[in-house]
Amino acid sequence: MEKRFDLIVIGTGAAGSTAAYKCREAGWEVAIIDSHPFGGTCALRGCDPKKVLVGAAELIDWTRRMEGKGFSAKGALVDWPSLMRFKKSFTDPVPQNREKGYAKAGIAAYHGRTSFLNQTTVKVSDDTLTGRFVLIAAGARPATLGIPGEEYLTTSDQFLELEQLPQRITFVGGGYISFEFAHIAARAGTQVMILHRGARPLEGFDPDLVGQLVEATRELGVDVRVNTAVEAVERDDGHFLVKTSAGESEQPFEADLVVHGAGRVPDIDDLDLEKAGVAREKKGVSVNEFLQSVSNSRVYAAGDAAASDGLPLTPVASMEGHVVASNMLKGNHRKPDYTGVPTVVFTVPPLASVGLQEDEARRRGLKFQVNHEETAHWYSSRRVGMKHSGFKVLVEEGSDRILGAHLLGPHAEEVVNLFALAIRSGLKADDLKMMIYAYPTSTSDVSYMV
Repeated sequence: MEKRFDLIVIGTGAAGSTAAYKCREAGWEVAIIDSHPFGGTCALRGCDPKKVLVGAAELIDWTRRMEGKGFSAKGALVDWPSLMRFKKSFTDPVPQNREKGYAKAGIAAYHGRTSFLNQTTVKVSDDTLTGRFVLIAAGARPATLGIPGEEYLTTSDQFLELEQLPQRITFVGGGYISFEFAHIAARAGTQVMILHRGARPLEGFDPDLVGQLVEATRELGVDVRVNTAVEAVERDDGHFLVKTSAGESEQPFEADLVVHGAGRVPDIDDLDLEKAGVAREKKGVSVNEFLQSVSNSRVYAAGDAAASDGLPLTPVASMEGHVVASNMLKGNHRKPDYTGVPTVVFTVPPLASVGLQEDEARRRGLKFQVNHEETAHWYSSRRVGMKHSGFKVLVEEGSDRILGAHLLGPHAEEVVNLFALAIRSGLKADDLKMMIYAYPTSTSDVSYMV
């Protein structure tokens, strides 16, 4: 039987849920669909559970850094099974709570993979749903690498469900997933390797601070190899053989677990977009400045499923969910604002970034001053025994605008938000310098960075 709605949402993550609730509050009949447990990547398979594990890694690292500095906790270890039980106390209630929330709001919820039948009709399991509008917010999946033995790779989702950590883990790719999980696993006692095809990992972040983080990662005991391509993965007598090439040389590495950390792509391949006349590209559904499909005016896309200019981050997805809801309810009038969106690699220490990097600022023809320093000798780092920390801040000449801020060190993930506020609100470097901060705090260091 065909069921009709004002809006059909594909995906229960930040973008989809935000739009669903906003449209339902306006009186629309709304349906929401997901083939995964309700809640989306961040709450179940990404940001939130990852940060629980990072917390344990931070604690272990802090105790080791402070050994001999008035503190001793020799023998402190990560109890992985217990940590995973703690992690599940956050993730396990999410699907049922989301289901209850949708029911209370009057949003019809459907489970299963979905696909388009025509421009605004989709099929999910045995149900056929037709909407005035459809929002594609299906999230992302690990990119297909096209190498022999790819089926042996463990995904980030699966890593976050491991009941035990094996002795040797190899991460394929040098992005934030590999570095974050590597820092967790290494501090839990696992032998870790990162294999990155390019010359520099974490390519979206400042190269100088990435260099510091790579040094810190290697000192942790992680074998970070660049310019090393994974050509194949083979199962061999209870473990895996990772075959690599580096220039003219080839080398195999043994591992007990091989984790996919080589990027994610929109999870839209099986939606039959062509039946809906929905154009797509590598980054996702092709959208205009209002996040509306360029080829089907009844379809919008948000979050990781949209080929927008936004970073693949949960707060961005949530903002885009608000934008598309407003545009569907009132007609196209609102555009997403990606100015000053901060992003963080939750390693120990964390690496944070907002705004422009030097290369991009130069390509735009901007004239600016670069304030850059390694800060392991600063009080805020010495106090906690942090050996690797630093910053780089770009200040435009003449206007005194903050163009970009890049941070490595204690509480970088929090301090970067102040720079993001400055960029989004048009605060000047002098405004940050003259601010009276609580002291001593990591934020009080900002006055010395600008």
